[in-house]
Amino acid sequence: MNTSELLAAVKARNPNEPEFLQAAEEVILSIAPVIDKNPDFARFRILERMLEPERMISFRVTWLDDKGNVQVNRGYRVQMNSAIGPYKGGLRFHPSVTPSVLKFLAFEQVFKNALTGIPMGGGKGGSDFDPKGKSDNEVMKFCQAFMGELYRHIGHRLDVPAGDIGVGGREVGYMFGAYKKLQNEFTGVLTGKGIGWGGSLIRTEATGYGLIYFAENMLQTKNDSLKGKVCLVSGSGNVAQYAIEKIIHLGGKAVTASDSTGYIYDEEGFTKEKLEFLKDLKNNKRGRIKEYVEKFKSATYKDIDGKADSNPLWSHKADCAFPCATQNEVNEKDAKHLVKNGLKLLAEGANMPTTIEGINVLIDAGVMYAPGKASNAGGVATSGLEMTQNYMGTNWSAEEVDAKLKHIMKNIHDTSLAAANEYGKAGNYMVGANIAGFLKVAKAMVAQGVI
Repeated sequence: MNTSELLAAVKARNPNEPEFLQAAEEVILSIAPVIDKNPDFARFRILERMLEPERMISFRVTWLDDKGNVQVNRGYRVQMNSAIGPYKGGLRFHPSVTPSVLKFLAFEQVFKNALTGIPMGGGKGGSDFDPKGKSDNEVMKFCQAFMGELYRHIGHRLDVPAGDIGVGGREVGYMFGAYKKLQNEFTGVLTGKGIGWGGSLIRTEATGYGLIYFAENMLQTKNDSLKGKVCLVSGSGNVAQYAIEKIIHLGGKAVTASDSTGYIYDEEGFTKEKLEFLKDLKNNKRGRIKEYVEKFKSATYKDIDGKADSNPLWSHKADCAFPCATQNEVNEKDAKHLVKNGLKLLAEGANMPTTIEGINVLIDAGVMYAPGKASNAGGVATSGLEMTQNYMGTNWSAEEVDAKLKHIMKNIHDTSLAAANEYGKAGNYMVGANIAGFLKVAKAMVAQGVI
């Protein structure tokens, strides 16, 4: 089956799943030369098997709100591939959660996890439950009901979920407590746990830190660095917060942050004081980004119209861009604005935040582009390190974990670059990451037979 036939077959088998089809098309086009060079992969239909989840679970979640009303949500877990280790991937609580979104995230996770060098398969899950506006008691009730169904399908050597959008330390804690009660055992079945009960230092910071470590490695190939670079960052959750923190640490200047309603532009750049305000606003007060401009008069705020054909955040002049919010937030028009303003590098902190058309604009213009499966792998890499600490019954220091994270991101960078070079796509991190991740999983699947 050639590339065109495979794409047509995937589209026919997965109608009305645009996010999954977008992720599948990117990978299929990237790894076509690998399939041609390795006939066993075609004979065993490795890619076709990778495109089908090993298991897809959906369930009803019923819970009582604070007014005593019965609420009904949908819960999911997509167990995509376990060729190189137990399923590993986050849980997302957001109204936008659908089977298509979770399949795309689980598919991406397979490659991302393979790139880390830690033995982890790929999975993803979540619910259309929205924790925004809910009391702590309501979030607890939902998490307990959700885990009351999910616990049957996970385990510390089977499937180890983590957090994602809408699932932070609070939610992980409630779900871990429910799992411990149901299974009557204390095991590392969730990552992102609190320090003192199985969590790892640096886990909260890992995705943002890892993103910037990866970008610094990219710039170093050009004998450059982040020092003095103006950086656009979207989002204001953990990934964005700690990306900004590491940008400041490395001498760069982050000038934006956003949430679902709008964004702030601070031409003077974030300082440690401004970042601490943002962390407190989003993590403790659960406030909106517009409150930043009330505190810091150097900043301006602008609403983001979700129906507009471009996002004004990406229209500002900058050297580097780090989309850390959600999928498809940088489209073709946004990419053209970035290129016109002299962008040197875009590295993804979110999963698939750049459309295929936007990616093509960036690569054609010579912008250094890093796909999320490579550049944001620091989070799941540190989750893997948390799993290792749980297996060993020990805790590493923050310095040890950070050093391991930095080493892993360097390896992902170098492996992706080497794979791109080997297959005639020098400097193309997207192709390189897809090929390197695919090869590791594909070889394991061939070795384990047709199962």
